Amino acid sequence: MALISQLFGDEIYDPFLSMVNKCPVLNTPTDWKETPEAHVFISDLPGLNKKEVNVEIDDERVLKIYGEKKEEKDDKNVKWHRVERCRGEFRRSFRLPENVKTDGVKASMEDGVLVVTVPKQEVKKPEKKMIEIEEIKG
Repeated sequence: MALISQLFGDEIYDPFLSMVNKCPVLNTPTDWKETPEAHVFISDLPGLNKKEVNVEIDDERVLKIYGEKKEEKDDKNVKWHRVERCRGEFRRSFRLPENVKTDGVKASMEDGVLVVTVPKQEVKKPEKKMIEIEEIKG
């Protein structure tokens, strides 16, 4: 037990917390809801502003939310006892359904919460066209 205390300090080692901090997907929680009018994505990005976050949709209807949580500049006289907040690049991707209208996407950010609204459109069903069969006279 003394060895564990030396390695991890006085607090109990939490493997789940360690995994969350190292995984950008777990560290960028995002909710996706569908309303009658749109698909809405809500991402928690605490400490970031809109200049540090990018939102794009590619030609294959993939919504991408990405950016970077920059490291704080450190004073040489500062001694850190614990670092739990994740830093570095993050990226989330979501394949959108066929019923999205990609040219009407809107994004807003307030208090570290990003909201991306992707409007829906009616998907055209393929039309059936009857082909007349001709009789061959021979």
